[in-house]
Amino acid sequence: MENTTNNENNVCYNPECKKRKCYDPEHYNFICMDPDCENIHCENNKHYNKNLLKEYQEHTDFSVYEHKEDIDYSKDVKVSICSCGDCHDDDSQNQEDNSVDVCTDEECTCHSNKEHDADCHDDDCCCDDDDCCDDECSCHDDDCCCDDDDCCDDECSCHDDDCCCDDDDCCDDECSCHDEGNIKICNCGDCCDDDDDEDVIQEGIPLIKNRSIQIIVSSGLLFVIGHILEYFSVYNGIPATIVFALGAVIAGYDIAVMAKNALKRHNISPAVLMCIAAVASFLIGHPEEGAAVTFLYFISEFLEDYSEQRAQHSIKSLVEIAPETARVKVGNSEEIRSIDTVKINEIVIVKPGDKVPLDGKVISGVSTINQASITGESVPVTKRVDDEVFAGTVNQEGYLEIKVTKAAKDSVISKIVTLVKNSQLNRSHTETLVEKIAKYYTPIIVIITACVAFIPPLFFGGDLVSWVYRALSLMVISCPCAFLISTPIGMVSAITSATRKGVLIKGSSYVEEMRKIKAVIFDKTGTLTEGKLQLTDIVLLSDNYSENDLLRIAASLETKSNHPIGKAIKTYAEEQNVELNEIEQFKDVPGKGIVGEINGEKYYAANESLIEGSDFNVSNDDVVKYVNDGKTVVFIGNKTEVIGIIYVMDKIRDESKNVIENLNKSGIKTIMLTGDNKIAAHAVADEIGINYVYSNLLPEDKLNILDTIRNKFGDVAMVGDGINDAPALARANIGIAMGAAGSDVAIETADIALMQDDLTKLPYLFKLSIKTDNIIKQNIVTALSIKFLFVILAILGLITLMMAVGIGDLGLTLLVILNSFRIGIVKDPIF
Repeated sequence: MENTTNNENNVCYNPECKKRKCYDPEHYNFICMDPDCENIHCENNKHYNKNLLKEYQEHTDFSVYEHKEDIDYSKDVKVSICSCGDCHDDDSQNQEDNSVDVCTDEECTCHSNKEHDADCHDDDCCCDDDDCCDDECSCHDDDCCCDDDDCCDDECSCHDDDCCCDDDDCCDDECSCHDEGNIKICNCGDCCDDDDDEDVIQEGIPLIKNRSIQIIVSSGLLFVIGHILEYFSVYNGIPATIVFALGAVIAGYDIAVMAKNALKRHNISPAVLMCIAAVASFLIGHPEEGAAVTFLYFISEFLEDYSEQRAQHSIKSLVEIAPETARVKVGNSEEIRSIDTVKINEIVIVKPGDKVPLDGKVISGVSTINQASITGESVPVTKRVDDEVFAGTVNQEGYLEIKVTKAAKDSVISKIVTLVKNSQLNRSHTETLVEKIAKYYTPIIVIITACVAFIPPLFFGGDLVSWVYRALSLMVISCPCAFLISTPIGMVSAITSATRKGVLIKGSSYVEEMRKIKAVIFDKTGTLTEGKLQLTDIVLLSDNYSENDLLRIAASLETKSNHPIGKAIKTYAEEQNVELNEIEQFKDVPGKGIVGEINGEKYYAANESLIEGSDFNVSNDDVVKYVNDGKTVVFIGNKTEVIGIIYVMDKIRDESKNVIENLNKSGIKTIMLTGDNKIAAHAVADEIGINYVYSNLLPEDKLNILDTIRNKFGDVAMVGDGINDAPALARANIGIAMGAAGSDVAIETADIALMQDDLTKLPYLFKLSIKTDNIIKQNIVTALSIKFLFVILAILGLITLMMAVGIGDLGLTLLVILNSFRIGIVKDPIF
């Protein structure tokens, strides 16, 4: 069978249409392909030629949409949301290759394209190899080394926070750039100085034994005692001043350390502002205000650290899902081994109540598995022989023997952990904008504060102490922490919340982009349908062959194919005990069918696109009779005739109709793509309410249609299985992979992965994106509005320092954190 379809043919199979060549858009729901045509439905048949897009595509840069990146899952990911210039954790992903291609200083270009800049290796930057790439650089001389865990010189500054070592442990004790897998919320410049080796609230010990709580309690008691002493004017207030000073020292010690480190980096951070305000308060006779500044600011920092701790624990909880040991079957016995030592193809035993230790396939036993940790699916799933199981899922009742298919580091849960950490690197536009503003925010505030403090006294005769006090209030109010954490804490809440529901989002940029989507493109098989095709009918058209011959030829051809239709035919043939033939000269014609030789005679199994335009006379009634029910037609034939037709059918997902209805009501256009015939495609689309249908597609057609949809409607999301749809998933504004738990390709290709085959997570994603955006806007507007109001009040002298730090900093920080936690309670709009 050598005939192929002419691109200009467009055979209509609408039962009410008498035209064999028909371009009526109402019969296909086609969208005009001409980029210059303003119409969506267009009756100009020339506008439905995919070649119209060719010139447009040749002159358009689509790389801005392609998010796919290669991820090395064998390397630990050390993430910092903080972009203050102190925490350069990104280099950790380059440590194992012993290269110096990427400099750890963002402003340094010495390692780009493997070229060296002579100015690169001052004290702010160092190499990750023994040999420095600058001959005149002294950072690797005998007095200092960067290539080992311990720095040889106590005074060596090569490992400031702007620089990192080539190992996990930094050789500078005060440097936190190598903290393991940390998530940083605040971008203020201080947060990277925290001691992240110890949680602010440690589990398993009494609350009062936590250092941060001890500081808050002791400093708070001293603050209260100081006010009591001040009220009674004991010894003219000297004891009160001493008590206030002691409280300020206790609460302010860590703040002072952060300020010192910031100044070493030539950076004016909020900690520097707070130290200035506290010291100046004592100097101008307001010790209670100085104590209040340190006490309340410490609480504010504590709240930020605690919110970061919650985010970090959400990642750690994923890591802890998988057990550390496995029962490995050895002969007729078993032994307990670390999961890292279990090899692929070894057999592990999972008893009732145990967690599955590694990804694998069931080879013996039947049981129900709770997969909520991977897919977010609350209902246990029955697993039988040959079914996939995932590490970290819980075996509920039966005895299972599982053949390991992936090493521990390659398991689905390990990849989820890595991708969730990586998600913090794909920052949204809002986060980037906030960080740019923050870069200039604090220096501007310092200048304004100095002007408020000294211009009125010097030029207008104002009282120096009074105006310095107002300036200090202004300085404290202007601390940017609440503003800076407003976006990242919201994004972290959204991503971790989605992960717990079985939705893997690879970056905050995709959370933000999701609400901008105007159209969603669905692949049909395996997305809107279950992807489990069954052979339903066989129609014999030739007297020269029997029904058994037809099935034998079809199943033999499909032995060389991995297409779901082929699997359905082979399964049916096995059930009928049909003996198969060897196939020679096999050829797969993408989007059309397959061709091969049996005993020297050529046969084909194809859809109608392979025989359109040929001399074969296939009754239109034979096609329409079955495809009106949504069945897929497969023609079986040889060089001279069509032997017969096989029909297969795929069950529509139960939730598809509700999901499409929800999207349509939200004003989002829905489009279905399929290689199936027109009538079968429309039968499915009509049942679930899809807006537009494209059928008889070749694989490359999906990119053309995606570009067409984007031209007509705007930003587009593509939903598919991540294998055949990989190019379209990468090309869409957002690629969403279905059932990614069983597909490495889907996890790596898509921007968002639905870990189970659950379309209801799609409306959830839109709702999550919209709510996240609304809450972040609330946080930003509230923070800026209140700070602006307090700035005016501070200049007018209407607020105290205590009010400034208590409301303008601590109060706002608490408000932003609590408001962001609301993102975690977004519910599925379908239910």
